[in-house]
Amino acid sequence: MSGAKQFFNQQQQQEILAAIQKAESLTSGEIRLHLEDHCKGDPFQRGLALFAKLKMHTTAEKNGVLFYLAVVDHKFAIIADEGIHQKVPEGFWDAIKDGMREQFMQAEFLKGLIDGITAAGQQLGAHFPRQSNDKNELSDEISFGNEN
Repeated sequence: MSGAKQFFNQQQQQEILAAIQKAESLTSGEIRLHLEDHCKGDPFQRGLALFAKLKMHTTAEKNGVLFYLAVVDHKFAIIADEGIHQKVPEGFWDAIKDGMREQFMQAEFLKGLIDGITAAGQQLGAHFPRQSNDKNELSDEISFGNEN
């Protein structure tokens, strides 16, 4: 697991965690990041499998978002639960992915990811505003691994 765990250093991982927590402070939505080295095949399909494995579909409002990166293979996907798809505008995730891809192509991986997380949090906040009784339904920690 050489690539994924070292792809972002400790300080960068803390910045990502802070971005997730800041984004989640605007919304009842849940955002996670999963990093692994390789993705055999389509990253969206892999992301869907991880979405289920990480139990992202268990949120009360069906408003979980998974950012998935296969760092060695240079593949990524954004997976959002059905509650979100019913509310965000058409092409919303494509716009975030395009912005991230632009940053990634300039080797600005941290900035691209944080910008994507921030945009997702703003959009989720518009459709799933944080409530006074909101609780963190899923871990904010970055998950790693190529387990199937």
